[in-house]
Formats: sequence, structure tokens, C-alpha cells
Amino acid sequence: MSTTHTDRLRALLEPLAVQAGLDLEDVRITQAGSRRQVQIDVDTEGGVDMDTIAEFSRVVGEALDESDLMGDGAYLLEVGSPGAERPLVLPRHWQRAEGRLAKIHLVDGGEIVARVLSADEDGALVEVQPVKGRGRPKERRLEYSEVARARVQVEFNRKDDELLDEAPDFDDASEEGDDGAE
Repeated sequence: MSTTHTDRLRALLEPLAVQAGLDLEDVRITQAGSRRQVQIDVDTEGGVDMDTIAEFSRVVGEALDESDLMGDGAYLLEVGSPGAERPLVLPRHWQRAEGRLAKIHLVDGGEIVARVLSADEDGALVEVQPVKGRGRPKERRLEYSEVARARVQVEFNRKDDELLDEAPDFDDASEEGDDGAE
């Protein structure tokens, strides 16, 4: 059984990610003009910062240059994180999305928007949001086998966001600390 180029690349990168304390989430190779583009997504339970991404990019670049996987042709390397609207594929993705809103497409053809309350190895407990604000949210246990695909949704106006309640009032702070220096 032969492996694809992406599979061989993943086999090279997985130990490097583990050594860096990262989860290798996705590896994609695409054609970008006359050269190939290698896109790698990494993450950690607490999220990944730019310094970690930059260091991992350096390590990956060195490993690719030392291997024969990319051949002699030029390639563009991009290392990043899955982003705010990340797909929920593995149990760890669902666990990291606890408290977040997700759009979930079901195997039976249905679609729901739900907040992920908790997740384990077999499925997730979600709070299904009412359609167009009618009714009350309802808890539902979803087995991963029921889910065709799911993606975290960005929320701009979350009413129960505790961080906003705890944020300092910048208008008051600027008046108190402003010494009038120009």
C-alpha cells in the first residue's frame, strides 16, 4: 500500500510537533503558481501563540530542507493555527470548544446551532439554540457518529461573556491617569 505525499509529510512532522508540545491538526500541499505551498496547522489545549508558531516553522523548514520530501523545487511554508472557526473533527477539538457555539451538520441531513457544554471520547453534550430566538435552548447528547461535520462559530455579541463584565472602563482610566502632557 503506497502512502501519499501528504501522509509522508505528516509522518515527518508528527514527531516534531509532539516534541514541541503541539498537536498537528492539518497538513495540506497545494500548487501556488510555479511552486508548491505547504500549509500546516498546529494547536495546543490552551491555544498557540505566534512565538511558538514561528519556532515550529523554523524547525519544520530545517526538517524539510534536510529531507527529500519536497524535492529540488521551491516551496512556500505556512504554519498557523486552525483559527477561530475551526472544524470539530476529533474529540479533543470538541473538548477545546467547550463553551463555544458550533454549527453542526448531522448525518441525517439536519443542521443545528448549539453551544458545546462538555465532550468526551464518544460524543458531546450540547445546548441546542432555538430557531430565530423562539423557545428555550435544549440540552442534547450527540454521538460523534451522528455528526457529518461541525465548525465553531464566531460570536460578536455574546450576552453572558464574563470577560466583558470584568474589563476595565477605559473612559474612566484615561481621565484619572491623563496628566495632560502633549
